Amino acid sequence: MSVVATLMISCGTTSTVPITGRQQTLMVSDGEVLSLATQQYQEFMKTAKLSTNSANTALVKRVGQNLATAVTNYLKNNGLASEVSNFSWEFNLVQDKQVNAWCMPGGKIVVYEGLLPITQNEASLAIVLGHEIAHAVAKHSAEQLSTKMKQQYGLQIGTAVAGALGMGANTQSIVQAIAAQGFNFKNLSYSRDHENEADHMGLIFAAMAGYDPQVATTFWQRMAASSTSQTAEFLSDHPSDATRINNIQKWMPEALKYYTKK
Repeated sequence: MSVVATLMISCGTTSTVPITGRQQTLMVSDGEVLSLATQQYQEFMKTAKLSTNSANTALVKRVGQNLATAVTNYLKNNGLASEVSNFSWEFNLVQDKQVNAWCMPGGKIVVYEGLLPITQNEASLAIVLGHEIAHAVAKHSAEQLSTKMKQQYGLQIGTAVAGALGMGANTQSIVQAIAAQGFNFKNLSYSRDHENEADHMGLIFAAMAGYDPQVATTFWQRMAASSTSQTAEFLSDHPSDATRINNIQKWMPEALKYYTKK
């Protein structure tokens, strides 16, 4: 069991998250993640209704492309040109009243119409899309998949030990249940650490794209005011509104170094 556990921990590829410099170990390849994400994106777009508001659609595409250009330039200028090929950018606004947006691995971005009354302006939309793009650039989905794989491997080890001790087949059932779980990028709940990292990176990506990062504070205040959830931070995968705003203010001097008014 010790040998198997050691092999499980040592396998995978170590990489560095851009901007934050955090080290991560990934057990899935870019190709595997992109293949799964592309399938899910295509399935979503088969049933999604695109917005008929041409002005808002153009807004989403413009902000998305500005961010994509900034991210691409950053990767190329910082020894990460090989990462550029992982992105094939697409930007869509869909008819849905949810206050939501997401970016799948590979740069497939979807904004829901319900978000725009909260963003209110182009720079605030850039803050949101910068955050979502940051999840993709930081490979948070691959990290989440890797965590699930490690958990599954751990349960498989436990199954073997339980069997040897005559503890029954319950553990095997748990392993099979986890193995059967789907992995939905669109509804993926990231950890608070990932959310904080995406806030940090997204703020800088927005600044790189020529959007004033200082609008992030008022945007998140509007988000807090519109939220009906009072879930305590320790029970949530997302940081509390107060924590998020405090962190953004802490990162603001760094973000402003990248900001040049458009």
